[in-house]
Amino acid sequence: MKKLTFLFLILTTCIWDLQGQQLLGTPKIFDFVHTSTSARMNALSGSLITIADDDILQGFANPALLNSEQHNQVGFSHSFVFAGIENGAINYGRHLDSLNLSIHGGIQYINYGTFDLTDEFGNINGDFKASEIAMVIGASRKLNERITVGLNARFMRASYESYSASAVGLDAGILYSNPDNTFAIAGLIKNYGTTLSGFTEERERPRHDVQLGFSKRLSHLPFRINVTFHQLQQWNLSFDDPNNIETDFFGETEEDSEFSQKFQNFMSHILFGGEFMLGANEQFRLRAGYNHLVNRQLSVGTFRDLTGFSLGVGFNVKRFKLDYGMAVYHVHGATHQLSMRLNPFTYNQI
Repeated sequence: MKKLTFLFLILTTCIWDLQGQQLLGTPKIFDFVHTSTSARMNALSGSLITIADDDILQGFANPALLNSEQHNQVGFSHSFVFAGIENGAINYGRHLDSLNLSIHGGIQYINYGTFDLTDEFGNINGDFKASEIAMVIGASRKLNERITVGLNARFMRASYESYSASAVGLDAGILYSNPDNTFAIAGLIKNYGTTLSGFTEERERPRHDVQLGFSKRLSHLPFRINVTFHQLQQWNLSFDDPNNIETDFFGETEEDSEFSQKFQNFMSHILFGGEFMLGANEQFRLRAGYNHLVNRQLSVGTFRDLTGFSLGVGFNVKRFKLDYGMAVYHVHGATHQLSMRLNPFTYNQI
């Protein structure tokens, strides 16, 4: 236990000390791997790294969540974003008793749609497509009744017209949970890797994400709260927003106090989620979440809207599990995601 904790702290400290990668403003290559890989995750503010149950799609979020309950399970997820953009994931899991390992393999993908192919004068000479894909394999191992560690390896490739790029990344996760799974703490280093070939001679490193999270199921209410601290490798997430400038009666620019700026930055690192589990066997789930960073980035001025909020439902019926999640990213639009999990090889065990 002491050796494992020490190792994780060393890894986290090393990454923290690296030069922070820009989260805001300039998109990073292969950022799509940080999007929600399930409707459940989408409904719970975009990250869920602490719940180890029968959801095989959780293996994309944190490899330490892979477990024996996901044996022979297949997961599908697809998200409808904006302007014809679609992304999703599919994976399959197995538990190997002889090795005390739970493993999975799958893909994450995003399709940006079709674009006009034009020359420097604006003449249309056809069209082209743009897409990215990541192939993922991972495994977890229980060290004892309470501690599980996991690792994902990811190969990523992007194709934009005649240009392409490739990279590799690793996820390293650790999970501590009590025997009845009512309380859990998790740590994750996500997609820490390097570019193999870039669109240009300058090889841009993919963005990684350091996360810490905890979840707690209430004793006298069928409700579980999830809190995740993300983007810990870059503490300062503040940015200049020219569309959010306020002036006083005399036309002087009003600035937030230093305390307010620090508080906003702190809140931007936190993802909140809650899940009601209803029914005799918890067949029906109601979910909600809030992402303050999304609210800060994508809200329109001082206009009050639901940007950053997310909602979802889940149904666990006899032969399959179905989830729906919606996340609001702008006053005029939201993403809608559907996920399905089933065990096609042993229906009688579902």
